[in-house]
Amino acid sequence: MPVTRILIVAGSDSGGGAGIQADIKTVTLLGGHAMTAITAITAQNTLGVTDVHAIPADSVIAQIDAVASDIGVDAVKIGMIGSPDTAARVADRLCRPDLAGVPVVFDPVMIATSGSRLASAETIAVFGDLMRRATLS
Repeated sequence: MPVTRILIVAGSDSGGGAGIQADIKTVTLLGGHAMTAITAITAQNTLGVTDVHAIPADSVIAQIDAVASDIGVDAVKIGMIGSPDTAARVADRLCRPDLAGVPVVFDPVMIATSGSRLASAETIAVFGDLMRRATLS
């Protein structure tokens, strides 16, 4: 039986309790193959977020293209998006033929558990594009 290939589009949590790190653990524990497109790098721990660096949208799309064109994608899980441009570009990328029929889980991250804001109002305004592509949200 083939292993399910899950593309995780999300931010990195340096504390390891959320974001890409937590999603990789979950996919792995469930027997899937976790692939990633990092949208942001955060400096955070259990006390809060001290820095957020959004990855340029071109780099996020390049990560998606790299795994989709070679390994393939059976499902996509979206978390922290990083910027309005990235949100719009990821939504567009998910509509291309190679990903058009792939199930998408959209679990938007707007605020860290510590209360720190992780999505601007401008980014949240573009979430509608991702919601329309989502199978589950």
